[in-house]
Amino acid sequence: MARVLLIDDDRNLREVVGFMLTEAGHEVLTAGTADEGLARLEREGADLVISDVRMPGRDGMEVLAEVVPGGTPVIMLTAHGTVSQAVAAMRAGASSYLLKPFERDELLVTVDKALTEGALRRDNAALRDLLRRRRADHGLVYRSAAMASLVEQARQLAASDAPALVTGESGTGKELIARLLHRDSDRWERPFVAVNCGAISGELAESELFGHVRGAFTGADRDHQGRIRAADGGTLFLDEIGELPLALQPKLLRALETGQVDPVGATAPVPADFRLVCATNRDLGEAARAGEFRDDLYYRVAVVVLRVPPLRERPDDIDPLWDHFTRLHGGDDVVTTDALRETLRTRPWPGNVRELRNLNQRLVVLRRGDRLDRDDLERVERQASGPDPVSPEIATADQWLAGLPEDGLDLGDLERRVIEHALARFEGNKTRAAEYLRIPRHVLVYRLKKYG
Repeated sequence: MARVLLIDDDRNLREVVGFMLTEAGHEVLTAGTADEGLARLEREGADLVISDVRMPGRDGMEVLAEVVPGGTPVIMLTAHGTVSQAVAAMRAGASSYLLKPFERDELLVTVDKALTEGALRRDNAALRDLLRRRRADHGLVYRSAAMASLVEQARQLAASDAPALVTGESGTGKELIARLLHRDSDRWERPFVAVNCGAISGELAESELFGHVRGAFTGADRDHQGRIRAADGGTLFLDEIGELPLALQPKLLRALETGQVDPVGATAPVPADFRLVCATNRDLGEAARAGEFRDDLYYRVAVVVLRVPPLRERPDDIDPLWDHFTRLHGGDDVVTTDALRETLRTRPWPGNVRELRNLNQRLVVLRRGDRLDRDDLERVERQASGPDPVSPEIATADQWLAGLPEDGLDLGDLERRVIEHALARFEGNKTRAAEYLRIPRHVLVYRLKKYG
């Protein structure tokens, strides 16, 4: 059973159609004017609206314009049916229309079809919302008030198409903020195209960003759309925007201002609909003042600036980040002691979240049990900073170096002999040999395969 709102200024028609729908098992609400019907819809709700086209005051097309955006299907009734009127109603979002007079069966079939289509649209909207919420798992892990404030600001900005500049030190998670801006925007179903401006060669940068046409230069044997057009309808993320060659900055500015790009070798610009998000670990304003970055482009890309704080300014995030990385690298069975957590919270973390993740992976991979303790941290860091531990019996590095042949040696042969020594010492036990050599077991296995 569905609730149907019937809007028509003809009282007799309301009674007849209402009786037909009630007999078919539907609950029927009626109204004699558009205003009365819209008020009942807002107050009581309905699964379907049936409205006459021509009524005193506001007509059915105005009802249609107000109801369709809310997702409720609408059937239009008219005694003056023309092709143009029907086409206009369908283009405006009507599910169907009926010409007066109509038969009972025709009414019920049209109503059932509209209700089915409405249910499908609602299900589709619910699935899209679920998909969007799942995709909105942006990978940000935080507990601090500073990050909570940043995420709230980013989500507010996501509703706009305004360019955004994400700033912060290397390793703080600037790209994750950029992806949040994309996934919470109306462009979330379209591409997110990330470009590291510092990693593309100066000679190829123009073609890489703006594309080229066939024959534009030697080797251009086909058209290339470029990264900007690849982001059509979506978001273009320019990481390290400060490294973009000065010669290309006016061209990017023009693309932002006009919504068009000029591919290399093309005779006319082509449309490019994209939202720009940039990131930098430099002071871009200072670079603009120093003439190292165009100030007109700076003002265009930095409409809103989001600063990602370094990890040392948000120590509350260290514990949840560490636990997240521990699950990622070692599963749920690995636990961290309070002593190690306290040590981690007091570190300056110049490499920020990237450094924390790197350290976590090393500790998890090289752990000796299911507990990570301060001793594990000290051991792993000693291994990383100490002299080459070829043999514990060598008292000093000077003694080891003094014993090397003056005419040179084969480093690969030396490594093979050291591995043979370690395996012999522990009777072929690869795990103990790897610990002796202070390398992960999988690295030892790789070396064994390498040397046969």
